Amino acid sequence: MPATSTMIGALLGLGTQMYSNALRKLPYMRHPWEHVLGMGLGVVFVNQLVKYDAKLKEDLDKILAKSKAANESRYLDDDED
Repeated sequence: MPATSTMIGALLGLGTQMYSNALRKLPYMRHPWEHVLGMGLGVVFVNQLVKYDAKLKEDLDKILAKSKAANESRYLDDDED
C-alpha cells in the first residue's frame, strides 16, 4: 500500500502543477523544480491521509468494541434481575 499511495500522491502533485501552468497559459514544464516540489507535497499529503485513515479505523474499532461490551453487560445484567 505505501508504494501505491506514494505514486498516487506524486501524480496528484504533478497533475496539480501542470494544470496550474495550463490555466495560466504557461509552458507545462516552465519550472521543473516546481513539479518536483508539487510531487513531494502530494506524496506527503496522500501518505498522511492513509495514516490518518488507518488510525481512524483503529479508533472506531476500539469504540465499537467498548460499546458492544457495555451493551452486553447491561442486557445480561438485566436478565439476572
